[in-house]
Amino acid sequence: MRPQASVLPVRLRSLPVPKNILRAVALAAALLPAIRAVAEPFTLDQAVDLAVQRSQMARAARAGAMSAAEMARASGQQPDPMLTVGIDNLPVTGSGRFSTNAEDMTMKRIGIAQEWVSADKRSAREAVSSAMHRRETVMEGVAAADARMQTAMAYIEAYYAGEALKLTALNEKHAREELETGKGRLATLSGNSAEVLGLTSAVGAAEDESADTRQQQAAAVAGLSRWTGEPAEELAAPNVAIAPTSDAFVAAHPLVVAKQRDIDVARQEVEVARLSRKPNWSYEVSYGQRVGRPDLMSFGVSIPLPVAPAARQDRETAAKLALVEKAEADAEEARRAAAGEYAALSSDARRLQERVERFQTAVLEPLKQRTAATLAAYRSNQASLVMVFEARHAEVEAQRKVLNLKRDLAKTQAQLVFKPMSQGAAQ
Repeated sequence: MRPQASVLPVRLRSLPVPKNILRAVALAAALLPAIRAVAEPFTLDQAVDLAVQRSQMARAARAGAMSAAEMARASGQQPDPMLTVGIDNLPVTGSGRFSTNAEDMTMKRIGIAQEWVSADKRSAREAVSSAMHRRETVMEGVAAADARMQTAMAYIEAYYAGEALKLTALNEKHAREELETGKGRLATLSGNSAEVLGLTSAVGAAEDESADTRQQQAAAVAGLSRWTGEPAEELAAPNVAIAPTSDAFVAAHPLVVAKQRDIDVARQEVEVARLSRKPNWSYEVSYGQRVGRPDLMSFGVSIPLPVAPAARQDRETAAKLALVEKAEADAEEARRAAAGEYAALSSDARRLQERVERFQTAVLEPLKQRTAATLAAYRSNQASLVMVFEARHAEVEAQRKVLNLKRDLAKTQAQLVFKPMSQGAAQ
């Protein structure tokens, strides 16, 4: 028998890797997220998030809310005490005039006075400041909602401007193709110069139309960059969320929420005016020093006397109550306006959707069939190049019409979705 070869264990040693390869791998790993970000198109959600983060209106509202919060803390405190210093019974005539030692009644005095505000009044004032803080906090949500809606509208405008540019470029391409074919037919004596001249004019018109659309797209992209702060090279199709119900739209409408906070502030101010019928007492303690005579201490209380509350304090309360009624009327008017806005936007969205579907079925599809039939007729020498160009041009124009309808539909849906405040900010 042939002896079997013994299987010896083999020790694997790691081979040395060149440093330049390691650097290349590390660089590729670092650049991978950036490459992925460049490859992926800019989305509507990303644009909206960037706009809210960059919004200076939201920053101003946050500063206002912070200011109101600080005022709320200060309004619940007692007023600062007052230090009183003086000289009583100082002689101004005679040999001892302006001397503090000439008369026994002259007294150097120092004291402290304090106005005492009741706990109910301080609580009412703090409640007013807290209501103002809540109103300013809501304004931050209002600013964020406005930034979201404006950004969504700019994004939709920029996206559909880019799509329109693609259609005008397609129309220009068709015109150039027909012109080159016409020149070839003219060289073989199967065409005519009138046909070539007509196609040349069509190419010029298509070029001008592309230039105009390119200008509109540049303006739309610049408008979007104003909100996002970044150039939008490639945009994804806007995916608008499902629109809220009428009640949810009205409840979260920025104007309605702001007016509701005005009602809260006005009601708290009524309580402050009601408590103003009770005057604030002031207390004072002073110590008097005399020369050659015993020192003295004084204690006093100052009590305002509301001698005509019906003509003053009650009028102030009535004025605040009138402001509450005004705020409630404004809030109701805002709710009605928001409900009407929702009804109009919902009706527009429904009708635009119907128009898009009807136009695609009744106009665009027949034009596509016409283009195919004209091309078939041209191949059998039964149609001219001008007829082919006209058929293609009519189809592209119909596609642009559908694109405009879709743009209007997306804008209407964006207003339904982005006009209301987010649920957390509306509370």
